[in-house]
Amino acid sequence: MMSKPPLNCITVSEARKFHDNWLKTRALYIEKGLGSPDVCEFLFTVDELQQFLDYVKAGTEKHEPGIRIYLAAYGTDKSEKATLFLAPTLGTKAGAENNYNLDPLNKGIQGWPPKKY
Repeated sequence: MMSKPPLNCITVSEARKFHDNWLKTRALYIEKGLGSPDVCEFLFTVDELQQFLDYVKAGTEKHEPGIRIYLAAYGTDKSEKATLFLAPTLGTKAGAENNYNLDPLNKGIQGWPPKKY
C-alpha cells in the first residue's frame, strides 16, 4: 500500500507544467547567454539527503531548522554549468537566517544531457 504524500507535494502533472514553464521562460535565455544548454536537474540519493538532514538537525540547537535551496553556477575552468546547494537555516520562516555554522550540501549528480521531467 502506498503512503499518502506529504502536505506540500504537488502532482506529477503540476511538476511537468512547472518544468515546461521553466524550459520555455528561462532555459532559452540561459542557452543563448552561454551558447549551449545548461543542466536543469540534480540527483541526490535518499541516503545522502537523510544524512544531510540528520547533520542539520544535530547541528541546530535552539531553532527548528529549515533547508533553503540556492541555484548557483560553478564558473570554473572545470565547468560553467549550473549547480545548486542546500543550505541549513535557523528557522522555517521566509526570512530565516542561514546557519553558517553548518556546511551546505552540494555534489549531487547533474543530469547530462538534461532530463526533461
